[in-house]
Parts: sequence; structure tokens; C-alpha cells
Amino acid sequence: MNMSEDTKKSNNGALVVKPNSDDRKPTQPVSQSGKRVIIKSADMKDDMQKEAVDIAIAAFERNNVEKDVAERIKKEFDKRHGPTWHCIVGSNFGSYVTHETNHFVYFYLDQKAVLLFKSG
Repeated sequence: MNMSEDTKKSNNGALVVKPNSDDRKPTQPVSQSGKRVIIKSADMKDDMQKEAVDIAIAAFERNNVEKDVAERIKKEFDKRHGPTWHCIVGSNFGSYVTHETNHFVYFYLDQKAVLLFKSG
């Protein structure tokens, strides 16, 4: 995941995206697939965040239904990082969850939000 210099890590581990001061060239983090990636909140190491984004991109390429995208992401993280992961995908939802330390990420791929966390 390409993070600009304007992306800073706050004290609580969440990534905060600061507006770019150069208005002539607005930049958005873009993945290799061309999708716009915005990490809204995270308590997860950077390499695992990148892995989550990459798996989500692949899941969106193979599935059209949000439930199927969420299932693929969840199952892949269960396999790679042990149970029990939970994943919610959509464009309009609220959430309030409890997660294991260093195992939470909430990000956007274009217009779709992905909430991925480990609990249980």
C-alpha cells in the first residue's frame, strides 16, 4: 500500500490521512489494480493492512455480491492468521465491534467499505 508522507500514525495506532497542502495535485492512495485505497482506521501492522487490501481487491475481482467478497476475505484471513476473523463489506453500514489488539482494519476500496477484525 502506498502511503504518502502526509499519512501519519497517531498515538492510538489509527492511521490518519492529512489533506495534501498542494491543491493543484490532489493525491489519493491508489493500488496497483487502480482502485483508490483509503485506510479509515486501523489497529494492525502495515504489512497485514497491505495483505488485507490485496485480498479484498482479489475478492472484488472474483465476486459481485458483497456477502461473497466478505466471505472470501474472512476465510483467507482465518487460513493465514488463524481463527476467528469477521468481515463486513458494503457501502452503507454502522458498526461497533470489539477486536483483538493489532487485528482491526477499516478501509475503503473506491466506494466500498471493508471492516475486517479478529475476535474470539
